Amino acid sequence: MSDDKKMRRTKEEKELLINARKPKGDLGDKLLDRMNKSHESLAQWGVSHLDISKDDVILDIGCGGGVNLERFLKMTDNKVYGLDYSEIAVEKSIKLNQAAIDDGRCEIIQGSVSDLPFDDNSFDIVTCFETVYFWPDFLNDSKEVRRVLKDDGIMFICNEAIPNEDDEGQNELIDLLDMDIYSEDEFDEYLREAGFSDIICFSKDGSDSLTKEVTGWLCVIARK
Repeated sequence: MSDDKKMRRTKEEKELLINARKPKGDLGDKLLDRMNKSHESLAQWGVSHLDISKDDVILDIGCGGGVNLERFLKMTDNKVYGLDYSEIAVEKSIKLNQAAIDDGRCEIIQGSVSDLPFDDNSFDIVTCFETVYFWPDFLNDSKEVRRVLKDDGIMFICNEAIPNEDDEGQNELIDLLDMDIYSEDEFDEYLREAGFSDIICFSKDGSDSLTKEVTGWLCVIARK
């Protein structure tokens, strides 16, 4: 393979990865399809730590292609909500979950975590899969999540990356996407400052589904 071809492929990969922050256009559509499949193992592992009841009302922030909404609709008899600030993500989530929307069991809207369009004390569980990296202000946005949670409600975070300053691939991705990758200690600190308690972290060895770099999976459960 020529050096020019390697450079072109690297450029194409970067153009695709940039859409991880806010998918748009054909590349965003392609990336959402890829993430729906590649994040499945991570999502299954993360959700295995959640105790979801048939009565729970759930909000998934950064719902992406909508597969986690589809998952939660099978786990609860109550209504499931999705929110994403990407127009194409909302469109794909709606398409995937149209039957549940028609039945009044699912609602998906475009919006920002920094200003959630929901009343106080609305949800039993708020989930955040592979999205807190891109939140404008994690501390204040977490306070906004806490606002819409019911008393004793759960904020659930699931990431496939933990900080590793020696990982050149991760450092390149951080620069490319202007993202923040948080450690267990940082999550604990920020979430306690946001007013949460009973914060539990789970981790395991894993790999990043986009870059294929060896990293670690991390999920966090924080209670209001």
